[in-house]
Amino acid sequence: MEREKKNYIDLDVWKGARALSKEVYLASSQFPSEEKFGLTSQIRRAAAVSIPSNIAEGCGRNYPKDSIQFLYRQRIYL
Repeated sequence: MEREKKNYIDLDVWKGARALSKEVYLASSQFPSEEKFGLTSQIRRAAAVSIPSNIAEGCGRNYPKDSIQFLYRQRIYL
């Protein structure tokens, strides 16, 4: 019997990544304006965009080991 594939939106790790994204954007909005295209952009791309993207991409894989590999990358952040 094949396991039912879970939608990534229902995963706790996805919800945590979305909450982290919101916190990153709120915190980085307080950075000085001269950092707008430097540090602010880098932090937002690294945490707020990359983590949820990897989770969603991993859940779209056809094999469980592939999915786990994408989720495993995020353990250092969450």
